[in-house]
Amino acid sequence: MESRVVVIHADIDPIKGIARPGPHQIYKNPRVSVENRKLPVLRPDEIRVKMIYAGICGTDVHLVTTHPDTGYIRCSSPAQITAAGRVIGHEGMGRVLEVGSQVRHVQPGTYVTFESIIVCHYCDECRRGDFNQCRHALLLGLEKDGLFGDIVDVPSMLTHDVSDMTGSEKGRRAAACVEPASVAYVACQNTHLKAGDVVAIFGAGPIGLFAAMLSKVAFGASRVHMVEPVLFRRKLAGKWSDEIYDIDEFFNHGPSSIDVVIEASGNMGNINRVFRRLKANGRVAILGRSGEPLSLDAVDHMITNAVYIIGSRGHLGGAFAKILTLYRNGIIFLDDAVTGIIKGPDGICDLLNSPEKLLEENCKVLVNLDCNK
Repeated sequence: MESRVVVIHADIDPIKGIARPGPHQIYKNPRVSVENRKLPVLRPDEIRVKMIYAGICGTDVHLVTTHPDTGYIRCSSPAQITAAGRVIGHEGMGRVLEVGSQVRHVQPGTYVTFESIIVCHYCDECRRGDFNQCRHALLLGLEKDGLFGDIVDVPSMLTHDVSDMTGSEKGRRAAACVEPASVAYVACQNTHLKAGDVVAIFGAGPIGLFAAMLSKVAFGASRVHMVEPVLFRRKLAGKWSDEIYDIDEFFNHGPSSIDVVIEASGNMGNINRVFRRLKANGRVAILGRSGEPLSLDAVDHMITNAVYIIGSRGHLGGAFAKILTLYRNGIIFLDDAVTGIIKGPDGICDLLNSPEKLLEENCKVLVNLDCNK
């Protein structure tokens, strides 16, 4: 059996003089193509899935775009692009075709969505329950072949049954958005967001939009201020935000007193500029990766007011179950973030070769990988 998959290739050329270079300092000249690959014998702990929808993430875009000054890819998330290339994609849902000999909790015919962090369960972090920080984690679509294909093999431990959501297109599309919504949920948790808080969110991409949605309806924020330079995304965010600004408008006229900042754009300068507006015991969560350094001028403000900054990675520790429960009870509407549907691996390849369309004209783009739909 063969599958048509979307693969990234890149030149390996680590920048000299950096002890532990990141992907954005290792890989140059990315190329994306559609390839036919023969599926191997299914591993005992894996399932074979006919993909229905996959989601395109900002990380996928950063894998295929380069920094104009260096020529290296923009992606600073952990990634391993081997000589054979890497099948990308880490968000989506599909129907189980076959299960490995050791798989008991899911059966052929089940519809599933996927976590994207493969953990070891044995390191100190895992044994403490800090699964998002597993020392031996592998990221689907970045360090292990991912979901951008007609048929893919996935570790069974990543799956969540969403069969009850697949009776409609709306439900299937929502199931494909659980992963980014869960990332936003963890960010809200990490800031200890609570009823009455005033929240500022930088970046109205899918995760920023979900963070706004969850801040209001799940965590009880009193005001949500969204900061986004792209007009299309500002308009989309209006349903879930109390105030929406361009960047300069926010810093000139935005709130002077903020409890929580969620930085989902990757622009580290935003944190320094907004920092003095944080109240006592203010909290900052950084999600957006760019490889940029973070510089703070207001360290005394940080000390005096007990402001803390936390990096927020991942969606493990129960976030998937929370998001699915909120959706099933009509509290959140995951498909609200979907602004475009493209078809098949060729559609992915075309879009990633012209990613400016994704950034300027869309929020969450899904790929229909089911040729019968």
